[in-house]
Amino acid sequence: MEMKQGKVFIISAPSGAGKSTLARILLQKYDFFEFSISATTRPPRSYETEGVDYHFLSADIFRQKIMDHAFLEWEEVYPGRFYGTLQAEVDRILAAGRYPVFDVDVEGGLSIKEKYAEQAVSIFIMPPSREILKDRLRKRGTESESDIEKRYKKAEVEIAYASRYDHVVLNDELDHAVSQLMSIVDSHLQKA
Repeated sequence: MEMKQGKVFIISAPSGAGKSTLARILLQKYDFFEFSISATTRPPRSYETEGVDYHFLSADIFRQKIMDHAFLEWEEVYPGRFYGTLQAEVDRILAAGRYPVFDVDVEGGLSIKEKYAEQAVSIFIMPPSREILKDRLRKRGTESESDIEKRYKKAEVEIAYASRYDHVVLNDELDHAVSQLMSIVDSHLQKA
């Protein structure tokens, strides 16, 4: 697969570590960045909008897109719960001369990094502690206790992948994490 030139910025973290918050801040600070909207089979949360936060697909449509090789990367994160990045979404952003920003799970981020190689800047958002991570998941108020436990167990595994990312940002205090993130991005933009 031929990749178009242009940097791609990958932000990954366990659920509740703050990757979506930091990705939104990044998108607000740089007008030539564009959010790569992922696809998922999970139902939308009350505050989410189709085509803005995610492309919400049925499991059947998602599976068909897998068979059609429409995804840059995809994963069945939990049984029956798929997430993925549509190749057409990324191609559209790059063709417009913009830099895609991916807000993806840890394994998806590594898949994108592998495919885009030198074009990719991968950033792992590290939670300050496992206890704080669990507390953040509960405070969202969007999931059952059993779903929180699943996410927490998955997070323990995902944290081990941090060393495979180009950069790690500790999200212990938001302003400090934003400052670290901007410094990383600025240094890569200067090299581009």
